[in-house]
Amino acid sequence: MEKNKIYLEDNLETLSKTTDNYYDMVITSPPYDGIRKYNGFVFDIDTLTTELYRTTKNGGVVVWVVNDQVVKGSETGTSFRQVLKFMEAGFLLHDTMIYEKNSSSYPASSKSNRYTQIFEYMFVFSKGKPKTVNLICDKPNKWAGHTNWGKNTKRIGDNEQLVEVGNIKPVPDFSPRNNIWRYVNGGGFASKDKIAHKHPAIFPEELVKDHLISWTNEGDLVYDPFIGSGTVAKMCILLNRDYIGSEISEEYVDICNERIEITKKTLEKV
Repeated sequence: MEKNKIYLEDNLETLSKTTDNYYDMVITSPPYDGIRKYNGFVFDIDTLTTELYRTTKNGGVVVWVVNDQVVKGSETGTSFRQVLKFMEAGFLLHDTMIYEKNSSSYPASSKSNRYTQIFEYMFVFSKGKPKTVNLICDKPNKWAGHTNWGKNTKRIGDNEQLVEVGNIKPVPDFSPRNNIWRYVNGGGFASKDKIAHKHPAIFPEELVKDHLISWTNEGDLVYDPFIGSGTVAKMCILLNRDYIGSEISEEYVDICNERIEITKKTLEKV
């Protein structure tokens, strides 16, 4: 497979040409429940999850950003059914994360019977134990610089004898964030690239950036099976990761390639 390329084809076709244990990470937001029109594209979740498991490296991670539509008074539960498909394929459900949107286009009215929907799921699947974990530490610690009270102890031996161990490290300034991530979304916020918004549903660049930082290192290979507007490709370029993307819509591939060229030219000026 040629790296750093967007393939104009069904993702199953791309995956059929991919060797086993190839990708370090997969991150995407698939079309779901007809909430957005993706030029009529639908996908086979059973085959896709199986192929993603085969082509993801041992210890690799899949980040699946998805939500449910309300149909006939009930949320569809599509997201949870997809989770089970990933687990049936062999993946571990490493974390159920939340992408909280800072705003909603359609706030609930006083006549609504449900609260305003402001989040999407970010399911993090792993093929075994994640091989790369770089947790983002940007949550301020109230007790930064202090140490715990008393002695640092642990139990050892068959009798579990309590003994003192080493010096206690001071509490760091920042600790890992929680698993609810909040981003500004919408026109001009998810991305400043005007061309990106020609796609009906883009996810925030910062969301992709934070997951790339968390689960990959420089030089790793990232795959997006529904690359859409090319956000994953752009952020891989900026963070020195390689990428491969699949997109069945020629219109969206053109958007991706133009956006990639803009990103490269911007880097050349720096």
